[in-house]
Order: sequence, then C-alpha cells, then structure tokens
Amino acid sequence: MPASYQPHTRGDDDHEKTHSQSIETNLSAAEATVGHVMEKKGRDVHTIGPDETIGHAVEVLRDKRIGAILVTDAAGHLVGILSERDIVRRLADTPGRTLPQTVAELMTADPQTCTLDETLVRVLRRMTDGRFRHLPVLEDGEIAGMISIGDVVNYRLTALEYEALKLKQLIVG
Repeated sequence: MPASYQPHTRGDDDHEKTHSQSIETNLSAAEATVGHVMEKKGRDVHTIGPDETIGHAVEVLRDKRIGAILVTDAAGHLVGILSERDIVRRLADTPGRTLPQTVAELMTADPQTCTLDETLVRVLRRMTDGRFRHLPVLEDGEIAGMISIGDVVNYRLTALEYEALKLKQLIVG
C-alpha cells in the first residue's frame, strides 16, 4: 500500500465536498460560443481588396500563414472571402493564367457569417454542411474576426486538457 494512502474514516464525511468540475469552472461544449474562441484567439483579421491580384493574395496568405482572407470594399465592409482552396481550384482550371486574375473573380461573394454569441456546435455544423473551413465573425454588422475549424478544435482540445488535468489532480490528491 502506498505511503500516501489513507483509509476512509468516520470524520471524512464531515467536511464540505468539493468538485473538480462545475458549471462555473467549466463551460460545456454545447454552451461554448464563437465569442469564447475569439477571447482566446484574438480578433486580428487580414483583408484584401477585390481589385487586388491573386498573386498578391497568395503572398499575403503565405506571409501571414493563413488559409483564407476576407475581401473588403474601400469602406471596410465585407464583400467576400478567398481561400487557398478557391485558388487551387482556379489553378487547375486556368494553369499559368491564375495569378494575374483579380480577387473578385475567384472570391466567394456574400459569404456566410456568424456572430459572437453563436454556439460552436452550430457553427461547426454549418461549416461541415457547407464544406468550408473559415467563417467571418460579425458584431453589429462589422467584421469582428474570423473563426476556423482549427480554432474550434484547438479551443476544445485546450478545454479537454484542462479537464484531464483537473481529474488527475482529483485522483492524485
């Protein structure tokens, strides 16, 4: 028997019980929102104009190490989204002639968006059903960020690691 083991005694039931998990300390996966992810991730977003070339867009995607970029008009309003997948498809369709094309020619105009208070479960379902990996986040009609499937997975993995640590602490003492 390990030296740290202490058998249950009558006095053990006299103190208030504690719990490693509670509604206050852990947010269930069903209740987590886009806003929770944005708090951890930050709201930095990269944009490009619709008249820019695909060549320039590729450089921005590479330099910023991102998979999609929001397309905004001169006033900063969202008009589209351009992803690596959009560019790869066009490269296959127009080999050697893609980079001079404009962002407006390839972007998805009027993309689906989400809000900060939408649940991650709902957003993931929309991404999965629509077969896209990035979703612009709007707050009061203005761009508040962008969320990706990778952001959601990272958020959930961090939560699971925290839960596992708390369980380990509960077991070990």
